[in-house]
Amino acid sequence: MSITERLKSDVKEALKAGEKLRLSVLRMLQARILEREVELRSERGRDYHLMDEETLEVLAGYAKQRRQSIESYSQGGREDLASREREELAVVESYLPRALSEAEIETVVDRAIEEAGAAGLKDLGTVMKAVMAQVKSSADGKLVNQIVKRRLVERQ
Repeated sequence: MSITERLKSDVKEALKAGEKLRLSVLRMLQARILEREVELRSERGRDYHLMDEETLEVLAGYAKQRRQSIESYSQGGREDLASREREELAVVESYLPRALSEAEIETVVDRAIEEAGAAGLKDLGTVMKAVMAQVKSSADGKLVNQIVKRRLVERQ
């Protein structure tokens, strides 16, 4: 079952169960996926539908927005809004692959540094590109960036 089909099925379940928050988030995800498909149709053809990998990218982007909102609301002292964003994030994360641990990311980063022959911060972009291609939506880009910077500074 594709992610899109799973979303469609889960919308029906949430509707029947009266889960308003979950239903709202699932519908928003469906809308985001549809927006992305419409964008790509002009490039790739009239009946283009996202592949699961592309769908995961859309979901990861939505999850990233939720994390940023949580951070903003928490800094602004709006825990009520941050709490709602956390609930929404939990729904979105249930569709994303398991997030890599910091140790797993470090392993990927170390391998990418070796393969690129990176010697310092000047190679940050090269290493980031290689790492993000491998981890895709399994790791937060901000965390990956911090780890890459730390590892590259250690090599100088």
